[in-house]
Amino acid sequence: AIPRTPDIADLTALVEAFETLREQVANQLQTRIKLQEMSGNPDQTERHKQESKPESIIELERCPRNERSDGQASEPAHEAKRAFPLGMVLKACPEIMNYGPDGAVRSWRDLMIAAVTVRSMLGVYPSAYQEACEVMGPENAGVAVACILERAGHINSAGGYLRDLTGKARQGKFSLGPMLMALLRANGFDRRGVL
Repeated sequence: AIPRTPDIADLTALVEAFETLREQVANQLQTRIKLQEMSGNPDQTERHKQESKPESIIELERCPRNERSDGQASEPAHEAKRAFPLGMVLKACPEIMNYGPDGAVRSWRDLMIAAVTVRSMLGVYPSAYQEACEVMGPENAGVAVACILERAGHINSAGGYLRDLTGKARQGKFSLGPMLMALLRANGFDRRGVL
């Protein structure tokens, strides 16, 4: 319990307790991911293959639904799955870094771990996040969650918002680019990096 008029020692202890809790959650998530990767379950093995070679699996998933009359995959299908540079995402969405392993995001894997933590924290159902991963690709779904976190104070239902974005992405009516650019500008960056 926090006293009515906490002193610096009380607040320091509280911050340390929250940091310990955050580390425990991050460690649990990492352990769970490792166990899923090591599992012999065919469904989980398939998911591991998808994460190991995201571009080739993405192309296989998207081509049948987006073939042109000449049998070639249409360009928007490939573009819809392409992730943005991680550095750009972190400049646009710096809050997500607090939820990465050890309080940092150093790779796409770290971003996706952070996105799962944030998804849960924002009350987004696992099914909504899974659908976003299937439609946008796992990296872009993680970026969408990072964007939602940045604007959480302006969004009534994070889960409903993610489902709406996913539906628009499925119809080819949504791209993360404009959302990221708006957040970059809000954080003092322009297209070249710094204003």
